[in-house]
Amino acid sequence: MKFGLYSSIANPPRGEDLPRCVDEVIKEAQLAEQAGFDSCFFGEHHQDKDGFLPSPLIVCAAVSASTSKLRVGTSVILLPLHHPVRLAEDVVTLDIVSNGRVTLGVGLGYQHADFDAFGVDMENRVELFEEKVQIIRGCWSGREFSFNGQHHEIKNLRVMPDPIQQPHPPIWIGASARVSARRAANIGDAIVTTPSTTLDNTSQLIKEYKVAAEAAGKIPTPIIMRDAWIAKSKKEAEDIYGPEVLSAYRYYWKNGLREFQSIKDESELTLDRIAKDRLIMGDPEECLDEFQRWSEGTGADSCLLRLRHAHSGGPSHTQIMKTIDLIGDRIIPYMVSNKR
Repeated sequence: MKFGLYSSIANPPRGEDLPRCVDEVIKEAQLAEQAGFDSCFFGEHHQDKDGFLPSPLIVCAAVSASTSKLRVGTSVILLPLHHPVRLAEDVVTLDIVSNGRVTLGVGLGYQHADFDAFGVDMENRVELFEEKVQIIRGCWSGREFSFNGQHHEIKNLRVMPDPIQQPHPPIWIGASARVSARRAANIGDAIVTTPSTTLDNTSQLIKEYKVAAEAAGKIPTPIIMRDAWIAKSKKEAEDIYGPEVLSAYRYYWKNGLREFQSIKDESELTLDRIAKDRLIMGDPEECLDEFQRWSEGTGADSCLLRLRHAHSGGPSHTQIMKTIDLIGDRIIPYMVSNKR
């Protein structure tokens, strides 16, 4: 199993020091490349008071210019908000700039504020999403195409230039529900699961995806995201990462994210209640055991680690760098070779 880094770039509570955050994330990506990570991913939100950076492809370009092997990607771009031709051109440009190192991860979105910022009706997001994926594939087909849908009409378009990656940059689809898993199987190149679900829920989702992918004649490519923290001891990991992840989960609970809908009261969001089968957190040996359990339970090709949380702003850059070093030294060599 390969490892990627996922970074939420924000600076709570008012987004006042984002240039520092960007500099830190680039340094983290550079160290991740040296430590043996395969990739680095960024997400998209709009109008967040903490200054969540809204343009992940621009951050990807900055990271690709500062690295030589690390893949860069989005997890996820909120596809219903974007014109598919413009996005296809931007990703092709980044594919050329990065010498074939970009992955396009796309998702439906779940926050009304994101849609309100662009005047897009959130009720239409599924139809918009599916049309836009089809159009992006047409843009990357290397030939002229037309499209006549409910929301888009395109006539005799040939997008230039062609991407470096062939047949095109991978399209990963974020999913947290069974219908989304089937959609990822039918129109995507991989599924990306959300980082705050339990192992059982994630495994069931990936099973649904695999059945649908095989029925569609595709090779299933499951990608998992995890909230994880490796430190010298479990207590140190809980002390550093616990408050950050709880702050983020309170935000997701208030915004009605699917995996937190069973929680009826905010008082239930404690580390003791949510950590089991959800967080990978502890010393290197116990985290290695957990990563192996998740690898066996999901069959995932890659695991993206969310170390930096937008809605808390932490852990600190210094702490993240230490953890990246530990993962590179004590986790990645054993997971890649599957040896202890």
